[in-house]
Amino acid sequence: MQTVEQTARRRKSNAEKFLVLMLGGGVILAALSFLFLRFGAESLSLSDILSAFFAFDEGEFKHVIARDIRLPRLLADIIVGVSLAVAGAVMQGNTKNPMADSGIMGISAGSVFAIVLMMAFLPDASRLERIGYSCLGALAATLLIYGVALLGHTGRSADRMVLSGMAISTLFSSVSSAVILKSGNVNAMMKYTAGSSANTIWLDVGLSAPFFAAGLIAALVMARSLTIMGLGDEVSRELGANTRLIRLVGTIVVLVLSAIAVIIIGPVGYVGLMVPHIVRHIVGTDYRLILPSCAVLGAVLVVLVDLLARVIIAPLEFPVGILITMIGVPFFIFVSRRQRGTFS
Repeated sequence: MQTVEQTARRRKSNAEKFLVLMLGGGVILAALSFLFLRFGAESLSLSDILSAFFAFDEGEFKHVIARDIRLPRLLADIIVGVSLAVAGAVMQGNTKNPMADSGIMGISAGSVFAIVLMMAFLPDASRLERIGYSCLGALAATLLIYGVALLGHTGRSADRMVLSGMAISTLFSSVSSAVILKSGNVNAMMKYTAGSSANTIWLDVGLSAPFFAAGLIAALVMARSLTIMGLGDEVSRELGANTRLIRLVGTIVVLVLSAIAVIIIGPVGYVGLMVPHIVRHIVGTDYRLILPSCAVLGAVLVVLVDLLARVIIAPLEFPVGILITMIGVPFFIFVSRRQRGTFS
C-alpha cells in the first residue's frame, strides 16, 4: 500500500519524465523532419529546402520535390503516427486489453477492405467518399469483433477479443486479396495494401486534417475518464463516470483515427501496440500523460521508418507498412509472453 507521500513522489517523477519525453521527442521529430525533406532518391541541400518554402518556383524541380512531394508525405506520416498511437492507447484503456491495436484487432483490415471494394467497383469516388467508406469498414469490423468475442463463454475476455480480432482481420485480408486479384488495377491496390505514403498529395492531407483534429481533441478530452476507467467499472461509476458513454466515445475515436490512417497510408499495424506500451513504462498510467506522449512517439516512429524505407534501397522504396510489421511482430510476441507467461 503506497503512502500519500510515495504517491505524490511517483506522480512528480512521472510528470518530469513526461516533460523530458515531450521535449526530447519534439526535438527528435524536428530533426527527422529535416532529414526527411533532405534525403531520398534526390538529395536536397538546406538552401534548396528553404528556397522551396520561401521563394517557391514551380519550374524548379527541387522546389517541387521539397514542397509538393516530400512535405505532404511528411505531414501524412505524422498524422498516421499520431492517429495509430493514440487510437491504440484509447483502445487499450477502453477495453482494458493490453493487446488491443487497430491493426491486430482487425479494424484496419475492415477499413482496407472497404477501400479495396471502392477502388475496384467505384474507381471514380472522391477522396472524401473514401474517408466515409473507410469509417464504414472500420465500424463493420468493430461490430464483428465484439459480436464474435461475445459468443465465447470460456477464457479471458481479453484473450477472446484478441483472437476474434485476428480472425476478423484474416477474413477481411483474404477477401481483399481476392478482390484485388480479380480487379484490373492490381499494382495500385497491392501498393496500397502494403502500406505506403508515396503517392500522398496535399489534398489527402487537407481532407484528413479536420477528421484527425476532431479525433485527437476528443481523445485528449476523455483522457481523465480513461484514467478513471482503469480503476474498474464499479469504482468508476462510484466516482460519477458514465462508463457506457466513455466506451462509446472511445470506440468512435478509435474508428475515426484508424480510418484516417488507413485512407492516407494503407494498413500499418503494431504502432498502436508498441507506442502505448513504451509510454506506460515511462510516464505511468495517467492518460493525461499517456496520450500526448503517444502522439509524439507515434509520429517519431512512423517518420523514422518511412525515412529509412526511402533511403535504405534508394532510389527504390520499401513500403513503410512492411518495415513496421518487421519491428512489430517480435514486439507483439514479447508482449504476449509477458502478459501470459506462456502460449499454452
